[in-house]
Amino acid sequence: MPVLAYHITWTTYGTWLPGDGRGWVRWGESGVKPPDPERERDAGKRMVESAVMLTEDQWRMVEQTVRDHCLIRGWRLHAVNARTNHIHVVVTADRDPQEVMNQFKAWCSRRLNEQAGTFRKRWWTKHGSTKWINDEIYLGNAVRYVEEGQD
Repeated sequence: MPVLAYHITWTTYGTWLPGDGRGWVRWGESGVKPPDPERERDAGKRMVESAVMLTEDQWRMVEQTVRDHCLIRGWRLHAVNARTNHIHVVVTADRDPQEVMNQFKAWCSRRLNEQAGTFRKRWWTKHGSTKWINDEIYLGNAVRYVEEGQD
């Protein structure tokens, strides 16, 4: 079955560390890991920049950058929702979802640095979530979740 879209999610730097009390995900492994306060403390000590909590102006900039990038690339944007510590995008694109996410993160970083008038190397966590959407019901549910399920 062909892919209809991707549900892509990534977090801001330092706001969801390995060991987090909400649960956490280890890259390359399935399932949510249980809280691990010692691991979370160790991860916090290894941070090289402060944690990022996006302001309203910043998350609006992120949403606009995603919209603009989709127009430039000819990708179909179904939904985007940027919050203070994470971003959700549902998009149909002509390439691998990891590449799509990396392009979004790179362009959003560039625009955020321009907006701030400074350079920050790490706005985002290293990885993120890329879910393949293969049917219309899943697509509709993902769009509703992104548009209505975020606080």
